[in-house]
Amino acid sequence: MKEDYLHYLWNYKKFELTNLTTTSNEPITIINSGFYSQLAGPDFFNAQISIANQKWAGNIEIHIKSSDWYVHNHEKDDNYNNVILHVVWEHDTPIFRKDNSEIPVLEIKKYVSKEELNKYSELITSKSWIYCENQLSQISDFVIKNWQERLFLERLERKSILIQNVVEYFQQDWEAVLFAMFCKNFGLNTNGSIFLKIAQSIPFNIIRKESFDLMNLEAILFGRAGLLNEENQDNYYLDLQKRWVYIQSKYQLQDVFIEEVQFFKHRPDNFPTIRLAQLAQLYHLHHNLFSKIIEINSAEEFYKIMNVKVSPYWENHYQFDKESPKKRKVITRSFADLIIINTIIPIQFLYNNSIGKDNSEDLIKFISSLPKERNIIIEKFANFGITSQNALDTQSLLQLKNEYCNHKKCLSCSIGLELLKV
Repeated sequence: MKEDYLHYLWNYKKFELTNLTTTSNEPITIINSGFYSQLAGPDFFNAQISIANQKWAGNIEIHIKSSDWYVHNHEKDDNYNNVILHVVWEHDTPIFRKDNSEIPVLEIKKYVSKEELNKYSELITSKSWIYCENQLSQISDFVIKNWQERLFLERLERKSILIQNVVEYFQQDWEAVLFAMFCKNFGLNTNGSIFLKIAQSIPFNIIRKESFDLMNLEAILFGRAGLLNEENQDNYYLDLQKRWVYIQSKYQLQDVFIEEVQFFKHRPDNFPTIRLAQLAQLYHLHHNLFSKIIEINSAEEFYKIMNVKVSPYWENHYQFDKESPKKRKVITRSFADLIIINTIIPIQFLYNNSIGKDNSEDLIKFISSLPKERNIIIEKFANFGITSQNALDTQSLLQLKNEYCNHKKCLSCSIGLELLKV
């Protein structure tokens, strides 16, 4: 038995409501079960009940055992002085207020049907992947679609926390914020945090000033990434190295420690050298990018902006001084879609929130136009009956798995609650 299940029982009144009595055999009538706060303090606020024909208004606290009141140190917390009913699964000790009056107790297990308990038991019985995997096919598309929109917006909220930190770091300079988030997501999972540190270590006004010279931009990014510290006879490398030394002196850039970028486990087109070269080309070709992307609401518009390739040197190199067959190495649409999902849409969401504008419906429409992502989590859900048609579906399923299924928050999940109704 878990406490969140008792919250569910009380919140949705999933127990016999007639002939309720306290452990002292006084009749109870629930007038209003209260507001489920899910925050610090009592579990339900502003409830109304009648005990022995005496009407009470106040808060409800719920525990597995009555003695949990003392385990959680509620007797020391004034927030619990207004508790009018203690709802427990098992009553094992009386609880008193500070004025020595005993708090009435409802031992709820006497009023929960076996059928209700069986549904809960079936839901939380361990499966091979997630608790409800064998029941997912029972859920209507209507329930899933409504839940997915909420999950997507939750995921946006979570992503915006990181971006908000970057906004504060760059003191509301949204062009600098966009550059930093481009860096992070061009680095993918392996190099993302390293690329973000690179962006944060370079005042963005330097990127602005030097963006008219592609090789200067490359020198800044490769230099800050620690890729110009070796001895090398390659003319292109030597040119970048000289430029980096000059730019460091010109702008008085101090050396900073940044971890080595990682090549291991990456396909060559995702090597940090290639992604940095593409990033340099992007900022060389497009100035004032933030003003361009903040109003974008279609993938096709963004594809035009991201239609960049690497400089000629990188067309036949993946690493310095190691020649390879010539390839243009353009930014693919699938990579551009990742940038839309992880950079453009979250920044649009956060920026519009900062100016008091709700653009959530536009963002839902935008992400619904993108193709679905492909990974093991999405494949698993498909195997159990929830298929994805677009990126809205896949982003919401990632949020569902990572923030609900992995933490066994079935009773905070619309799917879990729906299964308990079946």
